[in-house]
Amino acid sequence: MRVMAQLAMVMNLDKCIGCHTCSVTCKQAWTNRSGVEYVWFNNVETRPGQGYPRSYEDQERWRGGWALGRRGRLRLKGGGRLRKLLTIFSNPKLPGIDDYYEPWTYDYDSLTDAPLQEHTPVARPRSLLSGEPTRITWSANWDDNLGGSPDHGHRDPLLKGIADKVRFEFEQTFMFYLPRICEHCLNPSCAASCPSGAIYKRSEDGIVLVDQDRCRGWRMCVSGCPYKKVYFNHRTGKAEKCTFCFPRVEVGIPTVCAETCVGRLRYIGLVLYDADEVLKAASTPDEKDLCEAQRRVFLDPDDPEVAREAERAGIPHDWVEAARRSPVRALITTFKVALPLHPEYRTLPMVWYIPPLSPVVDVVRDTGHDAEDHGNLFAAIEALRIPVEYLARLFTAGDVAPVDAVLRRLAAMRSYMRDINLGREPREAIATEVGMTGEQVYDLYRLLALAKYDERYVIPPAHAEQAHGLEELATECSLDYEGGPGMGGSGPFGENSGGASPIAVENFRMLRDRQTSDTTAAPVDRGSRVNLLNWDGKGRPDGLFPPRRPPGGGDPAGEVEPKP
Repeated sequence: MRVMAQLAMVMNLDKCIGCHTCSVTCKQAWTNRSGVEYVWFNNVETRPGQGYPRSYEDQERWRGGWALGRRGRLRLKGGGRLRKLLTIFSNPKLPGIDDYYEPWTYDYDSLTDAPLQEHTPVARPRSLLSGEPTRITWSANWDDNLGGSPDHGHRDPLLKGIADKVRFEFEQTFMFYLPRICEHCLNPSCAASCPSGAIYKRSEDGIVLVDQDRCRGWRMCVSGCPYKKVYFNHRTGKAEKCTFCFPRVEVGIPTVCAETCVGRLRYIGLVLYDADEVLKAASTPDEKDLCEAQRRVFLDPDDPEVAREAERAGIPHDWVEAARRSPVRALITTFKVALPLHPEYRTLPMVWYIPPLSPVVDVVRDTGHDAEDHGNLFAAIEALRIPVEYLARLFTAGDVAPVDAVLRRLAAMRSYMRDINLGREPREAIATEVGMTGEQVYDLYRLLALAKYDERYVIPPAHAEQAHGLEELATECSLDYEGGPGMGGSGPFGENSGGASPIAVENFRMLRDRQTSDTTAAPVDRGSRVNLLNWDGKGRPDGLFPPRRPPGGGDPAGEVEPKP
């Protein structure tokens, strides 16, 4: 047994309202630079829908993730070393810009500078890539609230074989939201696909990162990731991906997406797992058994033997304590209400989901029956307008039984707690019917409905003895610090962006000026501007305040403002 620690996340889909606050805050924190306008480390998809990038789940097309060979050994779907060597300069299994979307801005100058005219001027969309006029036909949220379903809904890869059970007429269907980030897998196919070894998994906490110095822009990682959560920065020529906000979690603060989540649906915690069992679990012959096989990889931190092995492996004692209090461990292994996203990819993902129950309640309520009675709810689970089969294709490789069991536990929790809230005697038979005790049902309710901040986020901070190594890793993985990797000079694999862009998104005129500039920095007056997003509030950066004029006027050029 080789004990290792892994930071993981669970999302309760019953509480996601599709506000995209997590996407916006992540975008502002991590991908507000030039070259990553189309990149969303965190996005929220409406299901049913194609997802982002378009139809990323169609692995017959993209060849992402792992597959079992003839002898039961894991192999990359996209091919091994020989295939990658043969296609290293021309990788055809990549989403194109049309599968993401061509980022755009608007010609606002036509509004502010237009002469007096009979008709109101229009700010037409222009491509942020070419600066030319463009038509907006697709984006990261094109399926939002089923907005694109009439035209694109039938292209959802999960509908193959069950499309007759899903009707897209708005008055006859329901939808749910699926937030997605990098899965930070136990068996990451992106890392195995990288020819230069730039993608690696941190041994301290399992976060998967990209070493910007070693990345050579081959983009094999984009092809190898079945979730398509690795992106290519066309300005720096480097791959970028979700970092699980490692500068925050190292000091015990949750990720930006979790911190700002309006629905409070995200849980972050530590789990311990047996690294020697990862390959065996990922090689499980029947893909429908992969979910339970991954659960068996996780270790019980309350087991004295596990605690001893964790200490031998150098895992600090407070990390083991954090694993014991972890909400992620409770939801995945204790209550068994969380499920992995597409376990059939065999990457053993570490972002798990609690499937939505609300539509079941709506179905019962519409019939005029008691929507909180466990008997009615259990019967309604089998009569969903979007069937359980759809959820099973998302979370259990098509196996309906585990999804049905989760929904029954959630339904039992509602019925059990309703009796308590109405002052009636709780019925232990409800909990027994789903293989739980009344105390466990109450604990599950506390965690899902009433959990406080320190119960939803149990994140042990990094230790002082790890600080030097983590600092070096942070330097390797930083994306936009001054003179950082990938940000200095141009080369055969891409050009730099001239440092951090002074604004979050360029308009096409700024893009044109930067692309035609004689210098790598853009715009030319960058030295006189201050990016307040990068200012830590200390000192007085040049350009933040105008220079003080000497008494009696005169030119202040060349004078240095005295420090207060």
